Amino acid sequence: MTQVKAYAAQNAQSPLAPLTIERRDLHPDDVQIQILYCGVCHSDLHTARNEWHNTIYPAVPGHEIVGRVTAVGSAVKKFQVGDLAGVGCMVDSCGHCSSCHDGEEQYCENGFTGTYNGPVFGGENTYGGYSQSIVVKESFVLRIRHDEKDLAAVAPLLCAGITTYSPLRHWQVGPGKKVGIVGLGGLGHMGVKLAHAMGAHVVLFTTSPSKVEDAKRLGADEVCISKDPQQMAAHANSFDFLLNTVAAPHDLDAFLGLLKRDGTMTLVGAPAEPHPSPEVFNRRF
Repeated sequence: MTQVKAYAAQNAQSPLAPLTIERRDLHPDDVQIQILYCGVCHSDLHTARNEWHNTIYPAVPGHEIVGRVTAVGSAVKKFQVGDLAGVGCMVDSCGHCSSCHDGEEQYCENGFTGTYNGPVFGGENTYGGYSQSIVVKESFVLRIRHDEKDLAAVAPLLCAGITTYSPLRHWQVGPGKKVGIVGLGGLGHMGVKLAHAMGAHVVLFTTSPSKVEDAKRLGADEVCISKDPQQMAAHANSFDFLLNTVAAPHDLDAFLGLLKRDGTMTLVGAPAEPHPSPEVFNRRF
């Protein structure tokens, strides 16, 4: 075992503070990474404050990790010392259920192991990227090919990036599609930039007029202030796809009425409390 410095929450009220943690010795299929950058995800805040009611303390958050490989196990084939590497939200899964066999480990039927806060269904705690180094199974490590000067910007791609890219790609966002991004937090920034890069007509929904210019700078073609009923009504029944990134409970009916027939809204924000259930009869527009 190797001792490394980290920042941890000891309980739901305590601030993050220095803590020495232990990283395991390398297994044959492990990669050891010196952490150079780690992004800040809303999940880190939810976990540190136990807002999802499942935190294992002490909690060392951080799952947008970019660093340099400093050691590899004897069976590692894809990495060597000196390579740049990344780690996202998961560091292990059962490896034998149907989801794992399909390469969809996030749906592991036996519960994937998070980069921090341990396995989904309980077990030994894991510690994340607010630390000096980490040891991860090779199959959960990503090769980073960006220039070193861009590594700080690469880190958020390991969570916020894939969280927004995956649904945009799955629902075939591209030219000729009208796409709405709800919220301009960390996920919303990524959603606007990616949907714009994919060639869609992008509308950003926000409650904050102060975010209009930022949204347009990031690639939004239009901005709608979602608390303005007239602005919302102007977009009724017009969207192919909505990516809702808001991490707080809010009225989903207001956005369902914006979708075309057979349109899709995907929720990627993870609030501490459930959203109000959609109404069966939506009479908003």
